[in-house]
Amino acid sequence: MRCMTNAKLADALRLLGIGEAAARVYQALLDLAPAPLTAIGRAAGLDAPALSAAYGELADAGLVSGAGTSADVVAPVPPGDGLEILVRQRASAVEESRIAVGGAFESFRRQRLAAYNDHLVESVTGDAVGPRIRRAWASAREQIRQLESPPYVPLPGATEDALATLARGVTQRVVYSRESLEHPGHLKDVIEPCVRAGEQARVAPAVPVKLVIIDDASALVSLSIREADVHNTMLVVQPCGLLSALIALFEQYWQSALPFSGRTTRPGGLAPADRRLLWLLAGGTSDEVIARELGISRRTLFRRLQVLMARLGATNRFQLALQAQRQGWL
Repeated sequence: MRCMTNAKLADALRLLGIGEAAARVYQALLDLAPAPLTAIGRAAGLDAPALSAAYGELADAGLVSGAGTSADVVAPVPPGDGLEILVRQRASAVEESRIAVGGAFESFRRQRLAAYNDHLVESVTGDAVGPRIRRAWASAREQIRQLESPPYVPLPGATEDALATLARGVTQRVVYSRESLEHPGHLKDVIEPCVRAGEQARVAPAVPVKLVIIDDASALVSLSIREADVHNTMLVVQPCGLLSALIALFEQYWQSALPFSGRTTRPGGLAPADRRLLWLLAGGTSDEVIARELGISRRTLFRRLQVLMARLGATNRFQLALQAQRQGWL
C-alpha cells in the first residue's frame, strides 16, 4: 500500500511540473523530516549535485524550507500557496501549447488544404461522417486516442463499437471535456460503461478539437468544435507532419488532464456516488449539473461535500480534489 501511495504522490507532483528526482526528495522529506539534507539525499538515492538540483526545484516551488537551528536541517512546509502557483504555471503551459498547435493547424488549413491533392488530408461531410468514423474505429489494432466533447454526431451503436474494441484488446485513452460530463445522460450511458470495460479516461476543462487518432496511422479531426456543429465536417489525416502535431496535442492534454479510474468499488469506504461526485467536481462541472447527475438536491450536495472535506481535512474544493487524487479516490 505504501508503494502505491508513493506512486500516486509522484504522479500528482509530475502533473504539477515537479521532476522525478525532486519527487523522490519530497517523499523522503515526508518520511524523515526534519532531518539533515544529506540524510534526505541518501534516502532518495541521490548524489550531492543531483540532490542540490532536486531540493532547489522544491524550494522554488515553495514546498520545502530550512528547519531548526542547523542550516542543514530541512522539512516540508504547508503546500497551499506553492501548489496554487504550480497549478497556474501548468495551466499556462498547456494554453501556450494549445495556441501553438492550433495556430499551426489553422495556417496549414488556410494555405495548403485547398490545394492538397495527394490524399494526405481528406474532407468528409454530411451523412458520410458516421460510417467513416465506424470504419476507422473498427480498423484499430493497438490503441485509440481521443479528445471528446459535444456536439455529438448521431451515431447509433457507437458505444457498443467502443465496448467491442476494448473487448478485443485495443487500448482506448480518452480526454473528456467538462461539457461531456454536463451533456444529459452522456456520463451514465456512454462514459461510465466504457471506463468499466477498461477505457482509460481523463477530464479537462475544455478541449480544442474533436479528435480521434487510430494507432499512429490516421486521425479524424473536426475543423473546430463550432464548425463541426454547423457543418458536420471532419478531416481524415494520414501520416504526415500534421498527424504528428495532432498526436502531440493529444499527449499534452492527456498529461495535464485529471485521471478518472472509474472503479465502482471504494477504496477507504468511499461510496460509488461520492467517487462520481468527486470526479464531476474535479472536472469543473457546475453544482447544478452534479446534483442532476446524482439525482440529489443542491442542499444534499453541499452536505456531502462538507462530509468529504472533513474526511480529507480539506478547507476548500481545490484541496478536496487534490487530496482525493492523492488518496486514490479519483
